[in-house]
Amino acid sequence: MNFKYKNIFFDFDDTLWDIHTNGKEALSETFEQYRLDEKFSSFEEFYGIYMPKNHELWEKYRSGMIRKKELVLQRFLYPLQQGGINDEAYALKMSDDFLEATSYKTKLIPYAKEILEYLYPRYRMFILSNGFSEVQYKKLRNSGLDRYFEKVILSENAEANKPSPEIFDYALKNTNSRRKESVMIGDSWDADIVGAKNSRIDQIFLDHEGKTDMDFQPTYLIKSLKELKEIL
Repeated sequence: MNFKYKNIFFDFDDTLWDIHTNGKEALSETFEQYRLDEKFSSFEEFYGIYMPKNHELWEKYRSGMIRKKELVLQRFLYPLQQGGINDEAYALKMSDDFLEATSYKTKLIPYAKEILEYLYPRYRMFILSNGFSEVQYKKLRNSGLDRYFEKVILSENAEANKPSPEIFDYALKNTNSRRKESVMIGDSWDADIVGAKNSRIDQIFLDHEGKTDMDFQPTYLIKSLKELKEIL
């Protein structure tokens, strides 16, 4: 046990819960539900339009350039428009059905459950996420991870998104955690690691892809969650 830390803040999507696999599976089911094979040559064509736009919108959302409402609408309206469907109500209904489908997906990042079992008796643990409240709690519960966490801190509650210092300050205050006794674990360099560093919180970067353009050295860098046993 690392006696320096008492409080662990975990990002959720792609740190514990496999958003790529779960999201693609849920999107494929929604594509079939809406019979979009009549508008696109394949699901992969639709996915190839959807994903770049989704990444762009999430980046804007994290930086405060757009609000949740625009993200939710545009990430489906844009690809639908490419298939000749220019209907905002249709896009919002599709978004609702997609989000509901994702909440039942349970594939986790390797070693997620094992490492939470290891950490649970030793630390206070919290989720700190930019994800939407209507699905994050369901995803946690359906994945069997909710029992490990004392509290879930979401950007909607904090009225600030990672990497903003405001959400980290909100998280510390609302969990009664001291800055120097806390560490942030996440896979997003900008949202989790830069955000935590700028908030003077130690960081553990889960580097899935071998990032080479880091402009500072995080407190710790790991390639797999199982490496947390060597740190914590």
